Amino acid sequence: MKSTPAFLLRDCAMWLNEDVKVGQASEMTIPPFKVKTDKIRNAGMVMEREIRQGYERENAKFKMTALDPATVAAINGMQGTTDTLMITGALVDEDGTVTNATCYLRGFLKEADFGSWKPGDKAETDYTFVWEYLKLEIGGAEMIEADDFNVAVGGQSQTSDIRAALLL
Repeated sequence: MKSTPAFLLRDCAMWLNEDVKVGQASEMTIPPFKVKTDKIRNAGMVMEREIRQGYERENAKFKMTALDPATVAAINGMQGTTDTLMITGALVDEDGTVTNATCYLRGFLKEADFGSWKPGDKAETDYTFVWEYLKLEIGGAEMIEADDFNVAVGGQSQTSDIRAALLL
């Protein structure tokens, strides 16, 4: 255990379909990872209880100050096409240790919001990326891996017992 601040994000980069966007992407939002819950109050209970019901899926987002033709062209409604988004971060400890964090996403680019254009002002384009597969690694160790059928946290499947009960 470290006694000084650790794993502080110092810088980040992004690739869309293996095309690096260094100098173009200004902000990246890795999708939040949340447990889906419901509230129940069944017979005999005097108060409701929040129960776990799987996982929620939210989209990744990124902003670009560049109006990059390759990124705009990635938006399509064609079934069977998959885009890849990779976001990397340099995590720096106060003792000087640097650790890589990488989020791999497969899915598709859903939206490009071209925003406002005004002379003399920075213009930003906001993009929304819908993921079908997500993997987050820190220092090469798998933290989260998720798709439609399985979620693993720290390399441990969270759904294997349920899938086995379903004979899948």
